[in-house]
Amino acid sequence: MKRIINTNDAPAPIGPYNQAVLAGGFLYVSGQIPINPATGALNQSSLSEETHQVMRNLHAVLIEAGFGFEHIVKTTIFLSDMSLFAEVNEVYGSYFHKDFPARETVAVKGLPKGVNVEISAIAYHSEKI
Repeated sequence: MKRIINTNDAPAPIGPYNQAVLAGGFLYVSGQIPINPATGALNQSSLSEETHQVMRNLHAVLIEAGFGFEHIVKTTIFLSDMSLFAEVNEVYGSYFHKDFPARETVAVKGLPKGVNVEISAIAYHSEKI
């Protein structure tokens, strides 16, 4: 059985998908971009702030499902250019304190709405089975 997760505290999907799906204790969180859910506007004042907004959006979806960053087991970071890696990595790393998740980071030709960073996640919580 699966449960669809959506919250007004993260950007609404801009296509035929949900913010997250909970199935068998695993939470599959769709890629988040730096849209401020309160205004619907892109938050691109700086790369650091762009990344923080992405992480806040991820957190909102996690919280809606009863999860936290400590439950994330895998992330994928998509960058518009690999030269952005160090700054994004610094911000991303500040949200995890131990037992870091598995991860890959890839540079892609383009991201939705021309943003610089998108992050998706898979989380696991044994009490959510």
